[in-house]
Amino acid sequence: MRETLGRAEARRIALAAQGFARPRPATVGTRQLNGALARMATLQIDSVNVFARSHYMPLFSRLGAYDTALLDRLLFSRRPPYVEFWAHVAAFIPAEDWALFRFRMDDHRAKYAEKADAWMATHSEIVEWVRTELASRGPLRPAQIEHDAAGGQRGPWWGWNDVKLALEYLWLIGDVAIAGRRGFERRYALADQVIPAPVLASPVARPDAIRELVRRAARAYGVATASDLADYWRIRDRRAVLTALDELTEQGELRRVSVEGWEVGGRPAKAWLHRDAVLPRRLTGAAILTPFDPLVWFRDRAERLFDFEYRIEIYTPSPQRRFGYYSLPVLVGDDIVGRVDLKADRASGTLLVQSAWWEHRRPADAADRIAAEIRLAAAWQGLERVSVSRWGDAVDDLAGALPGAARHDRPTTPEAVALAPEEPVL
Repeated sequence: MRETLGRAEARRIALAAQGFARPRPATVGTRQLNGALARMATLQIDSVNVFARSHYMPLFSRLGAYDTALLDRLLFSRRPPYVEFWAHVAAFIPAEDWALFRFRMDDHRAKYAEKADAWMATHSEIVEWVRTELASRGPLRPAQIEHDAAGGQRGPWWGWNDVKLALEYLWLIGDVAIAGRRGFERRYALADQVIPAPVLASPVARPDAIRELVRRAARAYGVATASDLADYWRIRDRRAVLTALDELTEQGELRRVSVEGWEVGGRPAKAWLHRDAVLPRRLTGAAILTPFDPLVWFRDRAERLFDFEYRIEIYTPSPQRRFGYYSLPVLVGDDIVGRVDLKADRASGTLLVQSAWWEHRRPADAADRIAAEIRLAAAWQGLERVSVSRWGDAVDDLAGALPGAARHDRPTTPEAVALAPEEPVL
């Protein structure tokens, strides 16, 4: 490949690296799920469940309709091949990668130890009590752990009580791991009850771990800036990321390139191309994305790749929303051409298209392509009908491409769900 890439070329490289250049399989089994997870390297978790929980969506976007029970078995079995940790944010990673994040666990431990007024400084007794409970009784859900000294009252999702805080602290420092979920409630266990013993016995040194994580991010992105690669794992030590990039470039894993239109402070941005990156001549697929898909989760990168300005409007008052409560980017070919706000009304068996909007460019068959994805999404969620609202400059086009779809007025009330925290709360 040339040392300078066009913007469209960079898009196609990025999409191919994330698996969007592959045709969807006729059937989806464990092998296909594992393959998609391996390409992404991590799967972000989020609590929003308006259409489908976010961790189900990236697999649907890449593979099409699949049995989510298959993914549940991969993620939530007793000794799962995947576990949760603060990787991008709260995310699933392969259990064998636990050791790569020892440096982050150590950072969390040091961070909380340095704060004289930290919660842990005044609650060490309950932390140790929770640890003992897990050792003798685990894995356990927070509701299964009771203790007279557990202060605080249960409230909304952010009002965790002391037992919950102790569990989260032990998880962040790596002493505890998540042993599956019941519904969406975590089950906690001591790390050695979940993580394979050889992995626990082989922590990876910080420089080696960061270099390996940067390498994996580069492979997952295809072409990327240092900021892109740091954000993939939320690595805040920029010097360590740059050192890793220098080493990987010297080893031949990465190559320095520039991308037309990628700028930082008015100057061409430095970018790196992974040696396994491929440049498809064209892409023909379509997909509805979650806001937490690696393709768009770093908003700066989404703007560089697709000229797509994206913000989630959950916290925006309903009358002030531009695009909808939980609008999802829509990919057609090699570009994001619009956004749709989907809601599963399970009581009526209807997929509600609450709003739909076009971006600045789209192919002539975009409405038909998106309509097909909406039909597929409805079937995947077990919904028999589709209804399209009257809000957005794309709704009439989509309704025309969805014969038999009902119409409804613009939604006027916000949804009663909340996002997971962007940072550990302790």
